[in-house]
Amino acid sequence: MAALVLIGLPVFLLCLGVPIFVALIAAASIGIVTMGIGSMAPVHVALFGGLDNFPLLAVPLFIFAGEVMGRGGIARRLVEWALSIVGGVRGSLALATVASSELFGSMSGSSVGCVAAIGRLMVPELTRRGYTAPFAGSLIASCGAIATIIPPSITMIIFGIAAQQSVPKLFLAGIVPGLLIGVLVSIYLLIYARIEMIPLTDSMRWKNILSSTREAGWALFAPVVILGGIYGGIFTPTEAAGIACIYAILVARFIYNEMSWTELWQTAVDSAKVISQILIIVSAAGAYSWLMKLVDTIASLHLDTWLLLLIINIVLLFVGTVLEPPAAILILTPLLMPLIVQAGVDQIHFGIIFTVNLAIGMFIPPFGLNLFATHALFGIPLGKLYRDILPFIAVYLIALALITYVPAITLAPLQVWR
Repeated sequence: MAALVLIGLPVFLLCLGVPIFVALIAAASIGIVTMGIGSMAPVHVALFGGLDNFPLLAVPLFIFAGEVMGRGGIARRLVEWALSIVGGVRGSLALATVASSELFGSMSGSSVGCVAAIGRLMVPELTRRGYTAPFAGSLIASCGAIATIIPPSITMIIFGIAAQQSVPKLFLAGIVPGLLIGVLVSIYLLIYARIEMIPLTDSMRWKNILSSTREAGWALFAPVVILGGIYGGIFTPTEAAGIACIYAILVARFIYNEMSWTELWQTAVDSAKVISQILIIVSAAGAYSWLMKLVDTIASLHLDTWLLLLIINIVLLFVGTVLEPPAAILILTPLLMPLIVQAGVDQIHFGIIFTVNLAIGMFIPPFGLNLFATHALFGIPLGKLYRDILPFIAVYLIALALITYVPAITLAPLQVWR
C-alpha cells in the first residue's frame, strides 16, 4: 500500500497532466491517511518549513539576475566575445554557443534561462550559417544543462540545503566537471563540423578580440565578482546572489543602457512567475520527502560501491526526465544520502554526480524540460529534436561516467582550496 501511494499515485497524476506540486501533496496527504500515521499537521509544517531556509533565498535572486543579464545586453556581449576568439575555426559558431553557455551559467545558474538567453541569440545565427534547425535546437538544449553544473548552480544550492552540505564546496567541486563537459561537447562539434563541412566564419583578428573584450568587459567581470566574493570570504552564496542582482541591474540599466525601468519591472514580474513555480515545487517536495523517510526499502540492498553508483545514476537519469531538479533533489536526497554515507562515497562528490544526472535529464526525451523550452521558443518539432539530441546525450553520459568513477575530477579543487 505504501509503494502504491508514494510512487504509483504521483506517477498516475503526472500522466493525467496534474501539476507536480499537486501530485506530491496528494501523495503525502493520502499516504498519511492510508498508512495510519496520524494527523495532517506534518504536511502543513513541511510545506511551510521547507521554505524557511536562508540559503534557499539564493534561488529566486539568481533567477532574477539571470533574467536581467539575458535581457539587458550582457548575454549578447558574451556571445560576441566568445565568437571573436574562436572565429575562423570550422564550427566556431557552435563552439561559441558552448563558451557562451559556460559564461552565462557562471552568472545565472539557471538551465532554462540559459536556453532562452543564449538560444535567442544563437539559434537563428546557427541556422543561417549552415546548421539545421533541429541540430541548433539540440545544441542549445544540451548546452543549457551546463548552467546547472557550472557554479553558481541553483541545483547545487538546493542539494546543499537538502543534504546539509557546504554550498561553496559544491560550487568549487562543480567547476572542473562543468569545463570537462564543455570540452567534450566542443570535440564532438569540431568533428561534426568537419564531417558536414560547415562553412567557415570570419577569421580571428586581434582587433576584433580587443574590441569585443572591451565591450564585454563588464559582463566578463560578473563571474569574478560572484565567485571571487564567495571564495574570498567576502560574502556567502546567498549574499552573492543579491550582489549578482545589483550588479546585473547597474550594468544593464546604467552602463549598457539596454534596459528601461519599465523593462526591468516586467523582467521582475516574469521572474516572479518562474520563481513561484520552483518554490511551490520545493514546498510540496518537502512534504512528500518527509513521508518518504518512513520507507526504507533501498537500504536493504548490499551492493559494491561501483554498482550502487551505477544503479543510482540510472535512477537519477530517469527521475530527471520527469521531475524538475528541485523536486527530484528534495524527494530523493533523504533516501540516497544514508546509502552514500554507508558506501563511503564523499558527499560533495555525490552532490556533483546528482547534479550532472539531473542536468542530463533536462534534455533526455521525451519529457526533458530544455527540449520543451526549445520547442516553445523556436518552433522546432519535438520529434526532430529527439533525434538530433542523441549524440549530445552520449557525450554527456561519457562525462558522467568519468565524473562518477574518477572522484579527483570533483575533489581535487577542494584540496587546492584548503
